[in-house]
Amino acid sequence: MTAYWISIYREILDEDKLAAYAELAGPALTEAGGTFVARGLPAKVYEAGEETRTVVIRFDSMEAAEAAHDSPAYQKALAALDGGVVREIRLVPGVE
Repeated sequence: MTAYWISIYREILDEDKLAAYAELAGPALTEAGGTFVARGLPAKVYEAGEETRTVVIRFDSMEAAEAAHDSPAYQKALAALDGGVVREIRLVPGVE
């Protein structure tokens, strides 16, 4: 079953750390089978929506998404991020 990795950036504290993270994380996640579906600020928000940076990545399975997060390449990206943002990551199963 498809899974979606959703990152919601509540606050960016250090643009340089975010840039260093992105340079490493993008390749690490695509090499692990992820496909970037959406990335950036919302064009429109409704209800209690927030204008925060959001990233959505599709994986073939929940196991693949978890393995991507736990991979040495992605862990290296997290080390580069080093507290440069306040965010949450959700792994959500797709509907099939």
